[in-house]
Amino acid sequence: MTSRKDFSGLERPPGFVFHERRKGVLRRGAGFVLHCDEIPMPKLAERFGTPLYVYSATAIRKRIEAFEKAFRDFPHTICYSVKANSNVSILRLLADQRCGFDVVSGGELERVLVADRRAAKRVVFSGVGKSRDEMTAALKAGILLFNIESESELWALAECSTQLRTAARVALRVNPDVKADTHPYISTGLHEHKFGVPIRNARELYAKASGARYLKVAGVSVHIGSQITDAAPFAEAVARVADLVRDLRGDGHQIDYIDAGGGLGIDYAEPAESFADYLSQYARAVTNPLRGLDVHLLLEPGRSIVGPAGALLTSVIYRKENDGKRFLVVDAAMNDLIRPALYGAYHEIVPVIQNKETAAGDAAGDSASKKEPVDVVGPVCESGDFFARDRKLPRVEEGGLLAILDAGAYGMALSSNYNTRPRPAEVLVKGKSVKVIRHRERVRDLYSVEL
Repeated sequence: MTSRKDFSGLERPPGFVFHERRKGVLRRGAGFVLHCDEIPMPKLAERFGTPLYVYSATAIRKRIEAFEKAFRDFPHTICYSVKANSNVSILRLLADQRCGFDVVSGGELERVLVADRRAAKRVVFSGVGKSRDEMTAALKAGILLFNIESESELWALAECSTQLRTAARVALRVNPDVKADTHPYISTGLHEHKFGVPIRNARELYAKASGARYLKVAGVSVHIGSQITDAAPFAEAVARVADLVRDLRGDGHQIDYIDAGGGLGIDYAEPAESFADYLSQYARAVTNPLRGLDVHLLLEPGRSIVGPAGALLTSVIYRKENDGKRFLVVDAAMNDLIRPALYGAYHEIVPVIQNKETAAGDAAGDSASKKEPVDVVGPVCESGDFFARDRKLPRVEEGGLLAILDAGAYGMALSSNYNTRPRPAEVLVKGKSVKVIRHRERVRDLYSVEL
């Protein structure tokens, strides 16, 4: 099988690539089939059913390697943001790569400990509403750092650490009031947002923290939002944090860590030709303001690691036409992938099998004439249950397969059982091998706890 370059705008290498397929002596049925690593997606659908979340272990590892290379000249730890995709098998894969983890709940912490208990020492605990039980569990686990987001939370942690007689390393998450160009629901760096403490109040709170016996001031944290594709806001936020670190050291505090948060976005429509170049720009933006400070940098990427490494595989149940409006009704729904309904998010959607005529049209630049505008919708009883509207796709018949790309982040993590729909299975592909990492739910699983 050979890779087909005509699909370069639709592929997400190294995880999802079209390969040529030939059938019979006369090559009837010849075309191109989407693969995850080295496994054809139709085989996965046949074996595991649809809808199905498919992840590439190769793509995840390559992304981690790219981060490590981009930041190789600066002391750092990659603390994967668990909320992006919290499957234990994926966490175990990342732990094997020596990643740390950013958690925002006690449940996420427990998942990390199940994946690899030794990873606790590389965990940072963020979030505005940590409970005392969650703090106590994190102290017992021996995590690296608590990112504190309010004075009340600071005293709650002081109480918990005193009861356990266990030191808690703390950083205040400061709000730098830096605007980032992203969806308002995932922007976090302005004074109007619930996250962090105003940077102008930070020195006063650090002074209070230093007076608590079991609290150890150790760092400063910042996070300005998610799905940010411009490096400038990161540079501005980190520069403000660097100034604060100098002031805090002048006040006598020992600052060992700067947590620069996550938020690095991906291009869902037209992925960058070189992720390494894109990452290098981000690395320069984050590290340049920190030169000479002698700090250890903590990074919290999530989407940029697992987003392109996952796809949602779905089958077309029905073709439908209402007064000229065409619909593809698929067996996946908004409960499986809510991003289009929640954010109006765009995901590339591709037929898993494409014929040579379509490929030739794509290569020649006249593919529009071989495509039809359709709405790709699910079976949930909501008009908001859609994956694409008026999207031009090659004709796909009932029973055909579609792949919704870049679904590795905030796909399964945001899924639900709305309409009493069992959630999909998840599989992790590594080269020619595949492993079920979450079994498909059954309807009786959903109501068994209610009886």
